[in-house]
Amino acid sequence: MDNLLGEFFGTMVLMVFGCGVCACNTLTKSKGQGGGWICITAGWGFAVTLGVFTATTLGAPQGDLNPAVTLGKTLIGLYTVPQFLATSIVQVIGGICGAALVWLAYLPHWAETEDKAAKLGIFCTAPAIRKYPLNFLCEMIASFFLMFIIWMIFSKQVGVIPAGMGPYIVGILVWAIGMSLGGPTGYAINPARDLGPRLAHFILPIAEKGSSDWAYAWVPVVAPLVGAVVAYGVAVLLTVF
Repeated sequence: MDNLLGEFFGTMVLMVFGCGVCACNTLTKSKGQGGGWICITAGWGFAVTLGVFTATTLGAPQGDLNPAVTLGKTLIGLYTVPQFLATSIVQVIGGICGAALVWLAYLPHWAETEDKAAKLGIFCTAPAIRKYPLNFLCEMIASFFLMFIIWMIFSKQVGVIPAGMGPYIVGILVWAIGMSLGGPTGYAINPARDLGPRLAHFILPIAEKGSSDWAYAWVPVVAPLVGAVVAYGVAVLLTVF
């Protein structure tokens, strides 16, 4: 139960700061409007660090915040399949709640913002060029490197990471992925990060919000899971474990 509590609050914190930086940079009359991609990718990297600290403090020692990461760890035996499913559901619910808090924080700005796609982009990802197979490939590659590099960082060959440093390193990894591979699809790399806020966008009475783009929604859910499985296969071939 503590693990689920930690994953819920950790994922909620991830979305408050991640969706929050998107709102700050996007919404009309926000003081941060136009901050740009570097600001957004940095904000998401910091969001991961803060979310992992929250999750671990509240009883989730793995601090995944991401069903793809949880799946990767399930493959190496850290979770059972029922634990993976329960953790993933809680992460998605945390994503919904975190995104809802961002909506409340920026409540007067939604009506001031005319661009429906920009509003949706605060909650979830969309491709710059809509070609589903290639969008899937990009998300899979980015998610592969997320899971693969996590295993590289915390490998026995690297050695013990000093206490409290792990969340900072993973935050830097997510920042790097956004800066390098985020351009084509917005680098969801996390089913809960995309599906939870997308559900919030669908549910919430956001002023003039437009479509939640369910036609694309499967890509940022399925591709990260596939990327995690591929990362596991490569790590096994390289005898990382």
